[in-house]
Amino acid sequence: TSELPIVSLKFFVSRLWFVVPAYFLCALLFKDPKNINRFVWCYIAGLVIVVFYTIINHASNGFDGDTAHWVMTPFYNDHTAYGAALAIYIILCAAYLFMPNLKRPVKLGVGAVLLLLLVAIVLSYCRASWISLIVALGVLACVLLKIKFKYIAVISVVLIGLFFTFQQQIFDSLSKNDQDASGNIVENIQSMTNISTDASNLERINRWNSAIRMFKERPLVGWGPGTYQFVYAPFQESKNKTIISTNSGDMGNAHSEYIGALAEQGLPGSIIVVAIVVTFMYCGLMTYRRAKNKESKVLVLGATLALLGYYVHGTLNNFLDTDKLAIPVWSCMAIITAIDCFHADKENFYETSETSERQQAPDQK
Repeated sequence: TSELPIVSLKFFVSRLWFVVPAYFLCALLFKDPKNINRFVWCYIAGLVIVVFYTIINHASNGFDGDTAHWVMTPFYNDHTAYGAALAIYIILCAAYLFMPNLKRPVKLGVGAVLLLLLVAIVLSYCRASWISLIVALGVLACVLLKIKFKYIAVISVVLIGLFFTFQQQIFDSLSKNDQDASGNIVENIQSMTNISTDASNLERINRWNSAIRMFKERPLVGWGPGTYQFVYAPFQESKNKTIISTNSGDMGNAHSEYIGALAEQGLPGSIIVVAIVVTFMYCGLMTYRRAKNKESKVLVLGATLALLGYYVHGTLNNFLDTDKLAIPVWSCMAIITAIDCFHADKENFYETSETSERQQAPDQK
């Protein structure tokens, strides 16, 4: 049903390159709990190198807000992808501070890395990543206060419903904000809600409106996975175009995991994306509650919040078609799956199945 079958086939194969190793293979590798730590810290080690490179490059340009958009190249294509990766690993790194039996020098090292990543995300000027961390902190507070998942889900649905009910009044209010993104952090925060002059925000709205028009034309099957950037141009309206709009199909996708799926795969595709998010959030929180050892609790909660952080970020950007973010996201899902299946019921997190069999052998004899 795709408008461009070859593009969709290539998109499908490239997604398999991410999902098979980062989810299915990692879920099996994580049967050995030490592999979870190795995987997370190998990625963080590489990310720290990129952070140093970015900060040094940024400093040479006077920490200018405009240069923050590209100083991480060629490792990340722009500051939003860089910020999304930082948000995921800030949450995972923070989780390791609460791992039991960590020696003081190790804990100090984890704290130093966390501080570095926090400095990096501030300097990234990525507003979506800041929002994702705030939401993750809010959900963490709900978890620590032992508020049930169903109540969190109901509150989320109510808030979404209120938004759509009063969207006209909300947009009228937001249209009065004319603060553009800048190198000043306070002004950058204020620009998050600027839909009158901020080109980045306006272009997102342009992409979303185009995607919704595409969806209305093909609501059941969409235009085909991976095709948005090649077919959305005729669906743009001149009144919505910005100084960064293009008809060439060379400036990215729909800037939303959810709306992009709606345009490319129709209503079923968008429902599947939401179902994946809800399923892993529920599974992660339930596994946290039933886990018998603290390591499982810390890691599964960290992976769940990191996943939540990305999918909050995913309302404003779409990066799961890139290796830099598909690997962290699918590996967080693998961590949740592995702990749920292999580790949550153990009294000792680092007890492998082979160790358990050796301990049971004398009793069996």
